[in-house]
Amino acid sequence: MKCLILPKNYSNLNLIIDIGNTTTKVAIFDGEELIKHQILKQPSLSAIILFSKEHNISNSIISSVKQKDSICNELITHFNALFLTHKTEIPISTNYNTPETLGKDRLAGIVGANKEYPNKNILVIDAGSCITFDFFMDSTYCGGRISPGLQMRYDALHTFTNQLPQISISDAHFTLGKDTNSSIISGVQQGAIDEMDTAIDAFRKENKDSVVILCGGDYNFFDKHLKNSIFAYPFIVLKGLNIILEFNAK
Repeated sequence: MKCLILPKNYSNLNLIIDIGNTTTKVAIFDGEELIKHQILKQPSLSAIILFSKEHNISNSIISSVKQKDSICNELITHFNALFLTHKTEIPISTNYNTPETLGKDRLAGIVGANKEYPNKNILVIDAGSCITFDFFMDSTYCGGRISPGLQMRYDALHTFTNQLPQISISDAHFTLGKDTNSSIISGVQQGAIDEMDTAIDAFRKENKDSVVILCGGDYNFFDKHLKNSIFAYPFIVLKGLNIILEFNAK
């Protein structure tokens, strides 16, 4: 007799919505387990309803790097979602001087990293529209850095000069350019690699028992080219948002 294996009956699921500058990431968690995720070019109520249908969503959280707009309000109302602000309770300590201006995705990344690697000093590098460096040391979020992401660097060179061409992120990689295009690619991409490696070297020099985590839309590029060893964890922000949601639901 064949054994009939029934699909897992997911219940009490968490819906995570992370609205970034370029894309929106949505995910569904069953406890700490990520069971489904998707990247949307534009957030909309209809798209997220379609993504989450056939799932028993119990709790929801929305993080946005943008000002709260009509789409956010629609999502909050439909899903009865927690909208992450600087007043939301979180399971870590911070000493950031202006918490109201701190990117919620940056904070969520640290929360997720601390859960994944407890009792460690942590550097989270998020390679997205901007490249952010966030430091968690001695059990406290200490702050970080913000610099332009790869595409933003290419766009700036074209926009603020008279003759430099518009270039997009390339799989081609040049340490030394031999023409204008390859020189731009080298300057932008190798420059960002060197920036990351320098930050990692300095962090590890001061923090022997430490972990470096890489995430963000361009993490694959840097994962291939950094000289330093890192943990590539593309879902660390989603994981952190899920932890914050669970922390507040309790």
